[in-house]
Amino acid sequence: MSAMPQTNHEPGPTVRSGLATDVGRVRPHNEDAALAEGEVFLVADGMGGHAAGEVASGIVIEAMRELVGSAPSREKVISQLLEANCRVLESAAQHEERWGMGTTATGLVRVRDGEREDWVVVNVGDSRTYHLQGGELTQVTVDHSEVQELTEAGVITAEEARVHPARNIVTRSLGTQHAHLADSWVLPLLPGERFLLCSDGLTGEVEDGDIRDILQEHPDPQAAADALVRAAVEAGGRDNVTVVVVDLDEGAGPAPEGRTREE
Repeated sequence: MSAMPQTNHEPGPTVRSGLATDVGRVRPHNEDAALAEGEVFLVADGMGGHAAGEVASGIVIEAMRELVGSAPSREKVISQLLEANCRVLESAAQHEERWGMGTTATGLVRVRDGEREDWVVVNVGDSRTYHLQGGELTQVTVDHSEVQELTEAGVITAEEARVHPARNIVTRSLGTQHAHLADSWVLPLLPGERFLLCSDGLTGEVEDGDIRDILQEHPDPQAAADALVRAAVEAGGRDNVTVVVVDLDEGAGPAPEGRTREE
């Protein structure tokens, strides 16, 4: 398991974060990658095998790292995600052994528009971003997966989706021509809130109620990240598992009203 605690020391509301990852008990290597620097956070779950998935997720992390310290706009976050997709495609075109590689990506970035500050959440694939406040855990993102579509159509239940044979098949990813279909949400800054970004190595092993309980049991974001990864590995560890926990401290100013989802 690796861990990288981060604290934002810039003026204004303090952002603290923790990052943890583990290869799990089955996979030969870790194709997940993550970023927790400044006010830019991302989890990417690579696909492709033969280390190609690891390459794809790493390319996306490095591309999004370029936003750190830049106080980006929502539009810049989206365009950088599309730039990351282009870099994955270019790498695959230049290296035959990487053909077909791809990665999910779920990200949280603090953005600025004049005097206004918000979070932007972006998502492609079935890695997830959750929001915790007041003891209520809410999944912000919507999975781009076959089982999500089957669940929404009423063909299977959420419980059946967890063990369905198609549970690992994503319908959107970076490394394809469909990255423009990434979802994005604009969320206000809320004092005392906590975000969780994770690969499906967590959600495939640990149910949402248990995730909420672990997040509430560990006030320190690094301790929470470590505990979540440990729980996933102990539950079976059938996939790589990566977690980023992000806290906005209680000293944040009043939050603007309303939340919006944009695609």
